[in-house]
Amino acid sequence: MSDEILATERRDVTRDSHDTLREVFEGSYRRLVVQLYAVTGDSAEAEDLVQEAFVRAAAAGRRFLRVENHEAWLRTAAVNLHRNRWRKMRNFSKIRYRLERPTDLPGLEEHVAVITALRALPAPQREVLALYYLADLPVSEVAGTLGCAVGTVKSRLKRGREALASALGPWEGSSDV
Repeated sequence: MSDEILATERRDVTRDSHDTLREVFEGSYRRLVVQLYAVTGDSAEAEDLVQEAFVRAAAAGRRFLRVENHEAWLRTAAVNLHRNRWRKMRNFSKIRYRLERPTDLPGLEEHVAVITALRALPAPQREVLALYYLADLPVSEVAGTLGCAVGTVKSRLKRGREALASALGPWEGSSDV
């Protein structure tokens, strides 16, 4: 019998939590988005932050129910999320130049044009070319890795080679001059 009471109490708490969250959402969502828009200057970012704050409120369950001012809790959560994102972007911008300079890897300078051309290819062609040429896998293994037919791999290889040749133009030593 005590198991039945506990199960009922859990359902009631879940229902209360769900109802409270719905009421807070209906009453505060737009206002919070406007407030976060003022903080971020980006409406999409503001909506994303407020939605994430509501997700965290739902995950908090009873802790969120016990809060006196739900909107203030959500606003604080959203602002803290924004600060964390901003801090990560600031820290990334400090090291970004290291990631953009290919000089850290010896011999990479000669291959920058190839890498740039590879990045411009559609993902399926790029994956096939990378696995075939860089990982040195046979066509059958590339097919198995990507979960596609051998013929598909061959077709993507052909199209990828053609696209690379077109993007890179004639190379030294080629007969196309």
